Amino acid sequence: MAQRRMFSKKIVDTDLFIEMSPTAKLLYFYLNMSADDDGFVGNPKTIKLVSGATDDDLKILVAKQFIIPFESGVIVIKDWKIHNYIQKDRYSKTQYTDEKSQLIVEENGTYTRCIQNVSNLDTQDRLGKDRLGKDSIDNMSVKTDEVIPYSEIIDYLNEKTGRSFRNVDVNKKLIKARWNDGYKLDDFKMVVDNMVINWSGKEFNGTAAETYLQPKTLFGNKFDSYLNQIPRTQTNNNYVDDELDLPF
Repeated sequence: MAQRRMFSKKIVDTDLFIEMSPTAKLLYFYLNMSADDDGFVGNPKTIKLVSGATDDDLKILVAKQFIIPFESGVIVIKDWKIHNYIQKDRYSKTQYTDEKSQLIVEENGTYTRCIQNVSNLDTQDRLGKDRLGKDSIDNMSVKTDEVIPYSEIIDYLNEKTGRSFRNVDVNKKLIKARWNDGYKLDDFKMVVDNMVINWSGKEFNGTAAETYLQPKTLFGNKFDSYLNQIPRTQTNNNYVDDELDLPF
């Protein structure tokens, strides 16, 4: 097996990669360094522990399509052939032949799961594009809804509001419901951004409207309304009640 591993800036310099958490990026590098000459890793959970990453980091890499999981617990680096070219005299064929047979190599060098082999798992191209709550990540031995980036959503809300909401079940239930409606990470961020602008510094019956900048309000049944609001430029604090679009 070749001892050197390369990384293409076409992958690691993209916004999709750079916007991930530092631990998720570190885990990606560790997985690449541990992969065989075809890009397969047979012990991703062990690599996760060695790198100091979390389960969420591993799931984020799946959700963002940087790795492809298999029922066996093996993963493959989707862009392995973009990162690495290994000379034939140094190349050792992967032992994970069953998993490799489920893949095709696209013209751009990326791995993609063969459609005919995904009766129980949607194609990797759909993972992250369609509702993740319906998909399966069997090899991680987790339920598919766990791929939802709960921590990233809650962290973004806390960053924008200066609050300290936690990744607890009551908040995850709200996020999951909206995710299963088809909304994605950027939609959650847009809702937070819109309502921070529209509610900050405003009052409702003597109560600061920004009090309602919390998961049970923002990620509830009025999510779509908040998503499609036009952020207002603040001129004064004397908005009427319906302008605030509060959840009651």
